[in-house]
Amino acid sequence: MNLLTIFSIIRMVDYLKKFVTCILIWALVLSTYSFSVAEEIEEIETVGQLELFGEGAVLVDYDSLEILYEKNPHKKLFPASTTKIMTGILAIENGNLEDIVTIDQEIVDRADGSHIALEPGEELTLAQLLDALLIESANDAAIAIAKHISGDVDSFVKLMNEKAHSLGAINTNFKNPDGLPDEEHLTTAYDLALIGKYAMDNEIFKSIAKNHTGTIPITNKKSEARHLNSSNRILYSDQKILVDGESVPIKYEGVNGVKSGYTNAAQYCLVTSLERDGQRFIVVSLKADRNSIYSDTHKLLNYGLDNFKRSQVSFAGKFIDNFEIKNGVTSMVPGITKSASFAMVKPDDISKIEEKVVLKEGLKAPLPRGEVIGHVEYRLDGKVLAKSDLVAAMDIYAVRKASLFSKILSRWYLILIAILFILRCIVLHNRKKRIRRRRIKSLSRNQIY
Repeated sequence: MNLLTIFSIIRMVDYLKKFVTCILIWALVLSTYSFSVAEEIEEIETVGQLELFGEGAVLVDYDSLEILYEKNPHKKLFPASTTKIMTGILAIENGNLEDIVTIDQEIVDRADGSHIALEPGEELTLAQLLDALLIESANDAAIAIAKHISGDVDSFVKLMNEKAHSLGAINTNFKNPDGLPDEEHLTTAYDLALIGKYAMDNEIFKSIAKNHTGTIPITNKKSEARHLNSSNRILYSDQKILVDGESVPIKYEGVNGVKSGYTNAAQYCLVTSLERDGQRFIVVSLKADRNSIYSDTHKLLNYGLDNFKRSQVSFAGKFIDNFEIKNGVTSMVPGITKSASFAMVKPDDISKIEEKVVLKEGLKAPLPRGEVIGHVEYRLDGKVLAKSDLVAAMDIYAVRKASLFSKILSRWYLILIAILFILRCIVLHNRKKRIRRRRIKSLSRNQIY
């Protein structure tokens, strides 16, 4: 081996060392960058950014109706069969469950989509139609209920809109009782949360909405019982879906209603109520695909359970302050909270909650103990989380005011006293004069003799 060959080998080894060094440096840089990216992802997950596929979604605290998470909560979208939540609650509030409803030809003709094959002349109870409406999502049952409650569908739709607006669902406009597509039949995720919460407050509605199966017995037109099956798979399905990379069943522990829906225009819609470990939420997801409607709902419910806790922010009988009162035997009335107050908050935010007192105007005696004199608002970042009535902690009696007669009488009494005093003074003065005169006369007689 000559010198030239040896020299070439040495140079090749040197190049290899430099190449390996460069590779190691790049590997170190890339690993550092990957760690920074991982940290950024971890930070994003920590602050609660959810990847939701639905076009409109909202997580709401059941009791306060405070929005805990949102995505286009006020965007107007098609509700599909979640419309039937309103149809169901109006049937319960305005009808009798034992009413017999007779099906007519108009009901059969107007029904489209999902149905239970109602026939003209068939007789069912309102309770059976409600089961068909909320479990099977039967459109013919929705039309039958509307006609039974209001006489015709248009009148019932008017009632639906009036009720929605009275609940604060001001961005909702119903055009039918079943949710079939109509360009003007629109609502929002937040409005549906308001409607869903109101419906679930009704024990009859709640007892139906939690079921995923049911039965309508034999009728005068059907010789066999009809078995009802819900398409709301979050109530019962063991089918697996991916939620944040984890495969989990669609069924979610603690869910007790309320309604799913689907049309080509609306896509998949779902209103969900949950009660679990003392926490209660309403979740709405609109315009998602078949599986993401459930994964979105899972993510929102997970977010609520993981990040919020129903906490007591005040207790009953808590002294707040002394407040001015007019016309009382005392000028101040102590105010205390009437009841305990709770709010759904993140544990770290409990210490940040502030109290704001709102008093009634013109407080004056008499004021009995326990009388409401205002309320206390518990606020976080300007939002009212909870309220508690503020009541008087003691009886405040009014200062007695003299009547006009007693005022006049008291004045004459003072005048009489003044007159008597003057007369007394005159009498005493005259007596002194007489005594003085007698003394003078007596002295004069003594001097004469």
